[in-house]
Amino acid sequence: MTNLHRIAGEAVAAAVQRGITVATAESLTAGMVTAMLADTPGASAMLQGGVVSYQNSVKRDVLGVPQALLDSLGSVDGAVAAAMADGARRTCGADLGVSTTGVAGPDEHDGKAVGTVFIGVATAQGSTSFPYSFEGTRAEIRALACAAAMERLQEALASLSYRE
Repeated sequence: MTNLHRIAGEAVAAAVQRGITVATAESLTAGMVTAMLADTPGASAMLQGGVVSYQNSVKRDVLGVPQALLDSLGSVDGAVAAAMADGARRTCGADLGVSTTGVAGPDEHDGKAVGTVFIGVATAQGSTSFPYSFEGTRAEIRALACAAAMERLQEALASLSYRE
């Protein structure tokens, strides 16, 4: 079992134990986070769904990320990651949303360097994002982003109360 599978398993177990549902919005990782959660037995009790929003039009039209935000900041930004996470939470009817956006390479994107990653987390109380700077190949950056999303998911789950 890889470390990533272990982290995903812990996140699923924590969500199920606490009765919390989760949704994802993924750009950089293109479904990897959702797949890691779904690979874990018991995920059907907590995983509401996910949106692969590789294109800005999907971020805008499906997740509700404001076009003005995308125009002013580009798709690789903390505010966009937070809006994506909130959009996933609302769209899928989940308690918690987690998102990924970033640059895996080989070239920079929206003026951001390869390895720039933002993980968004949203609950009904609000949304936030966390910046990262990873090094490695395209595959390594995407795997590191997936691991970071799982870790942030675990932290968010630990801070939420049991549903009544």
